[in-house]
Amino acid sequence: MPSHSTSSSEHRPAVAEPSSWKSDLVSGFLVFLIALPLCLGIAMASGFPPVSGILTAVVGGVIATWLGSARLTIKGPAAGLIVIALGAVQELGEGDSQLGYRRALAAIAVAAVVQIVFALVRAGTLGDFFPSSVVHGMLAAIGIIICSKQAHTLLGVSPTGKGPLALLGEIPHSLMKMNPEIALIGFVSLVLLFGHLALAKRVKALARVPAPLLVLLVAVPLGLFFDLDHAHTFTFSQSEYAVGPDFLVNLPGNLLSAITFPDFSVITSPESIKYVAMFALVGSIESLLSAKAVDMLDPQKRRSDLDKDLLATGVGNLLCGLIGALPMISEIVRSSANIGYGAKSRRSNFFHGLFLLLFVTFAPALIHRIPLAALAAMLIFTGVRLASPSEFVRTFRIGAEQLTIFTFTLVVTLATDLLVGVAAGIVLKMVVHVINGASPVSLFRPVIEEHPQGEGVVLRVRHAAVFSNFLKLKKRLARHAGTRHVEVDFAHARLVDHTVMERLHELEDEFAREGRHLRISGLDQHRGLSSHPLAARKKLPGTSPVGA
Repeated sequence: MPSHSTSSSEHRPAVAEPSSWKSDLVSGFLVFLIALPLCLGIAMASGFPPVSGILTAVVGGVIATWLGSARLTIKGPAAGLIVIALGAVQELGEGDSQLGYRRALAAIAVAAVVQIVFALVRAGTLGDFFPSSVVHGMLAAIGIIICSKQAHTLLGVSPTGKGPLALLGEIPHSLMKMNPEIALIGFVSLVLLFGHLALAKRVKALARVPAPLLVLLVAVPLGLFFDLDHAHTFTFSQSEYAVGPDFLVNLPGNLLSAITFPDFSVITSPESIKYVAMFALVGSIESLLSAKAVDMLDPQKRRSDLDKDLLATGVGNLLCGLIGALPMISEIVRSSANIGYGAKSRRSNFFHGLFLLLFVTFAPALIHRIPLAALAAMLIFTGVRLASPSEFVRTFRIGAEQLTIFTFTLVVTLATDLLVGVAAGIVLKMVVHVINGASPVSLFRPVIEEHPQGEGVVLRVRHAAVFSNFLKLKKRLARHAGTRHVEVDFAHARLVDHTVMERLHELEDEFAREGRHLRISGLDQHRGLSSHPLAARKKLPGTSPVGA
């Protein structure tokens, strides 16, 4: 059965109007300026060669563009997969980073096959299964992990710790031992990034200048001024420090020499299977959530076929794993910038990939001038936004139970790994539902009664409507794709969770764009355990979510 995330708009001709190529070309070039340093930084933070991140964006732009249906998304490496990729290199390599890299590529290739299977069985609704608080907790943990590692690179210090908690604890020591020249480049880059974020809201002209470009325009000259191209030492405050090419990006002489083939020798080991699962699940979830978010930003309100887009991601990732690149997703930051720069069609993603291919082919010497501290600053900036204090405040305002699940997922992820953290968050969410009155059976099998009413239909939900059974409710709604008026009645439900209310509010907006009406009723007698910003904005009684 088709995913409800699609609509009649996806059947419009995929080819843009001839006049749009100019705006797509300009947008693709501006996104290329953002993507270049981020691809390099994400690759290095993942334990991969720097060029592997660019290869990913090239595959995502030049090839995967034409396979998917998401018109304005930019595909490439994402910070959200850094933790998994780095863990795969370290654990599968058993101390040999090159061997770990090749074994990680094998896990990426197999995970890509899993993603292709997901797409063929129409699992594009996978992103609707995971509770919002768990997803946000996972992303916040990823942000903290990124910052814990990149802080030392920004300071020009090699840490001794390995895990995120140990790396966080070592930051004060690195501050005391920081390399002054490298740290200056890093701190100036951070000031530019956060300053641009604050000023761009007030100065519209500045908003059209990519922040990473500003960083490069300052960091590269600083690197030249400090002569990072040549190994030497300098004295500062009676201490001696060493600098040199190790603090700059290093690329192979030509792109063909960067191609690396995977090592499938341990692909059936428990460790490899764990990383296959993480690459497939986390990559798919992030990509689907990003594609949905970009659809909401599309000025033309076009909807993507998420199954088709997941297929494009899987095919692209299979190629990435076979040639030595990082896995790709539909990346939200670059995609939102793409829309802001005036992109009209998928050609902007193609142009962004093409510019990257041309640049790394004909100007690798310029990339070598980029200081690693500047890339670390960009990643810290991304990490801070993922784990922003506003995320904690937002979750706290929604409700204490949401904050508990969010924090629990975050802490367990930091202490163990992503897969365990997400699983722990989901289990806690289910336990909370049972405590709030949901029966174990109703967590997976909702009772939905259909009652025709005039020109529409009423879906009466009994027992519980929670994240783990929402897909069945969504499928039932999809059966009435031609019905103008659909009502979801929760008067006889004992529990309705926050994730279900979020998803239904998203569907309300989709129905409205299609000229239809989705009404949520029956919550008048429920006791609210959390709040929802959309419900508050609409000021509609009975639309605030109840339950955890």
